[in-house]
Amino acid sequence: MSAIPIPSATPYTFEEKRKRIFAIVAASSGNLVEWFDFYIYAFCAIYFAPAFFPKSDPTAQLLNTAGVFAAGFLMRPIGGWLFGRLADRKGRKTSMVVSVMMMCAGSLLIACLPTYASIGAMAPVLLLTARLLQGLSVGGEYGTTATYMSEVAMRGQRGFFSSFQYVTLIGGQLLAVLVVVVLQQFLDEAELKSWGWRIPFVLGACTAVVALMLRRTLHETTTAQTRSAKGAGSVAELVKNHKRALLVVLGYTAGGSLIFYTFTTYMQKYLVNSAGMSIKTASNVMTACLFLYMCMQPVFGALSDRIGRRNNMLLFGGLGTLMVVPIMTTLQTVTSPLLAGVLITIALAVVSFYTSVGGIVKAEMFPPEVRALGVGLSYAVGNAIFGGSAEYVALGLKSIGYESSFYWYVTGMMVLAFAVSLLLPRQATYLHDDH
Repeated sequence: MSAIPIPSATPYTFEEKRKRIFAIVAASSGNLVEWFDFYIYAFCAIYFAPAFFPKSDPTAQLLNTAGVFAAGFLMRPIGGWLFGRLADRKGRKTSMVVSVMMMCAGSLLIACLPTYASIGAMAPVLLLTARLLQGLSVGGEYGTTATYMSEVAMRGQRGFFSSFQYVTLIGGQLLAVLVVVVLQQFLDEAELKSWGWRIPFVLGACTAVVALMLRRTLHETTTAQTRSAKGAGSVAELVKNHKRALLVVLGYTAGGSLIFYTFTTYMQKYLVNSAGMSIKTASNVMTACLFLYMCMQPVFGALSDRIGRRNNMLLFGGLGTLMVVPIMTTLQTVTSPLLAGVLITIALAVVSFYTSVGGIVKAEMFPPEVRALGVGLSYAVGNAIFGGSAEYVALGLKSIGYESSFYWYVTGMMVLAFAVSLLLPRQATYLHDDH
């Protein structure tokens, strides 16, 4: 299809608005599917671990499945590079279609995998292969979707529309939890371990097909000229001519990823291990907090359209620096689930200053010929190193009696995020709202 033209200062027609909103929905629906498929592995691991890693020790089984999960996480930088290059050289639409196809293939493979009892050691090998496919896919999903949504969003509302990337990211995680909870109501533990765990992966593959069909209808936002430009999709071009932008993006992505995983995936374990809550209570608290967090994204995205993306990022870094130690310290002694939920929601509101606009802030700093690569690679590297290690660093420091050091580590990264946010231009270098 033809490229969507660069927006002018003239008002959008109703038809233009409809097309752009549909494009946002189609792009973000694929994002939801990608993250649902990625997270469902973690939530179902307790049920399928014995089928692929037949050890007498349940902990060993979970460690093996966790290792495969981590392998998928480590594939993200490669996915960020691969799909960023593809998006810059062949088009955003092509990259998003291939990405969701790869996730569909990974989920379908896991759903149909023979167990260790059927094919022996090949079972865990195939499980790892499927997980690597999913890791590649989700590694490329963020950068390409963030780039596409920022380019297709209506001027003056780019922050609002781009925020739906994190709405669907969090929504995918919540949907994965919901599917498992529903299955637990209808199937007993034996059935879930025998065959029930395959159902979410089948659902994931089916919904990926729907997302694929939607994405195939998308208009391309790049032109043949930018796709064929010298250095398009090139890491060398990115480092040579956009080093400052790359380092700034890496700086605040490192802090943003760390605090995001601290107050989302790690927080449930923190409430159990440090605050002494039951697993069920902690799960309920986090489910409610994540739902509220998802709803916050458009609000904070719209705020950035009023006050500017740079101010959003400065508020994120500044408030994050001030709030991490007090909130984490207070949570350690909280006995009321309601109070814990309030404190976590406050923390997630601060994180929302970043997550609601993280994608578009990155996109606005790179020209179209290296935009998807710049966004995707910087996110994937910062996310893999700092976001992916958050839980391990926190638990490691706790195990040697220095749990509070983790709070200061996160605070230090918030100082870095604030410092690099000061280097952000007051107006976007690219993707101006007034052109």
